[in-house]
Amino acid sequence: MKARRALHFVFKVGDRAQTIRFYRELLGMRVLRHEEFEEGCKATCNGPYDGKWSKTMVGYGPEDGHFVAELTYNYGVGNYHLGNDFLGMTVTSSQAVKNARKLQWPVKETSAGIYELEAPGGYKFFLEDKERPQEDPVLKVTLAVSNLSKSVDYWSRLLGMKVYEKDEGKKKVVLGYADNQCKLELQSVGQDVDHGTAFGRIAFSCPKEELPVIEALMKKEYQKILTPLVSLDTPGKATVQVVILADPDGHEICFVGDEAFRELSKVDPNGEKLLDEAMAADKSHEWFAKHNRPKPSA
Repeated sequence: MKARRALHFVFKVGDRAQTIRFYRELLGMRVLRHEEFEEGCKATCNGPYDGKWSKTMVGYGPEDGHFVAELTYNYGVGNYHLGNDFLGMTVTSSQAVKNARKLQWPVKETSAGIYELEAPGGYKFFLEDKERPQEDPVLKVTLAVSNLSKSVDYWSRLLGMKVYEKDEGKKKVVLGYADNQCKLELQSVGQDVDHGTAFGRIAFSCPKEELPVIEALMKKEYQKILTPLVSLDTPGKATVQVVILADPDGHEICFVGDEAFRELSKVDPNGEKLLDEAMAADKSHEWFAKHNRPKPSA
């Protein structure tokens, strides 16, 4: 197995303006690229919707070396129902802690130097009150599982992740593809995992030639494949190949061909401008307010 990279986690957002404020002004991330789409994605990147949507990648640095957040916004959806599947993203940044206090964002200290807060939509973030490291400040993404040993077997044996930490008492395991990459933490919740309508997706890259190998292995092991190997187009940018899987608890996993993705994911110097223009042109909230109707829930 050749090198694989942790890329991003996908969040569905109902209030794009408030969400972007959280990532830019509180976490201190920047917009890396912004893309608008007129119809739904073949690999359901924006969920089971066919209408207009946008994708905004935000992070602390280029996607080549940083784990980032993908914010997907469906123009016709105002909010999503959270399940218990996503348990949090952990970031090291004392500046983000200061920003939260300055913005009077509700925070609580869960343990010494660790602060919990919620992004718009209810997604949990944990801030380590330490100087931001030179490498990627995004340390880990924590997902809920119903059967820890079964999930660890899936992620380590089938997907080739290395086990970095085990905490039998707290029923947690940390896995990853490399020491300097964002890790995946699996935590047993002792019940079925509910994905709600806000369900996210975690993405990794691998050499393009490994995609059919991954797909064949999942078929051989009778594991779920949500989207067989498919090519995805982005207007004016590179076309990438992906295969979408689901782990034993239904967490969505995207593997994308690394070579084309590096081309697609180059930082766009106009990303901030494109996003701001799209938000200014989006009158969907005003339309629903004018007609005295709430924007639909997912």
